[in-house]
Amino acid sequence: MEKRVDTLYTDGLPQSLQERGTVLPEREIRLLVVHCSATRPDADFGVDKLRATHLGRGFSDIGYHFYVTRDGRLHRCRPMGAVGAHARGYNLHSLGICYEGGLDSDGRPADTRTPAQRQRLRELIDHLRRLFPEARVVGHYQLGPDVHKACPCFDAEAEYSL
Repeated sequence: MEKRVDTLYTDGLPQSLQERGTVLPEREIRLLVVHCSATRPDADFGVDKLRATHLGRGFSDIGYHFYVTRDGRLHRCRPMGAVGAHARGYNLHSLGICYEGGLDSDGRPADTRTPAQRQRLRELIDHLRRLFPEARVVGHYQLGPDVHKACPCFDAEAEYSL
């Protein structure tokens, strides 16, 4: 039986988070995986550039389900019902969330989230936790010792824990 998002989950949310009538994944969602785009603050890396990069890597489209740009805009990328391409070995049971940034002006890993991104990420993750209450929020690097990245450049698990 398919599960649909209804007003219980969307009332009071920004329009960008509302999904009335959207069919939720039939697959079990165990993880909400937070990523960064690994770009510097002076580099514009909007959704079109993200798409071009992922297509260039051979993906069918953007591998994440959601992308939050520096201005706090939420971009829906893959439908939640589609398996992502963001965390090898974990995609089947996860949703991928990425924010623009993650490197300082010298190219070193850093938490570069703008206030608008912080707010939108919080709203999105709170919304997704209501839809998938059993899902654990983790940063990409927190998936295991075989992930050798500083992505997303902050402790997502601690920041978004209940």
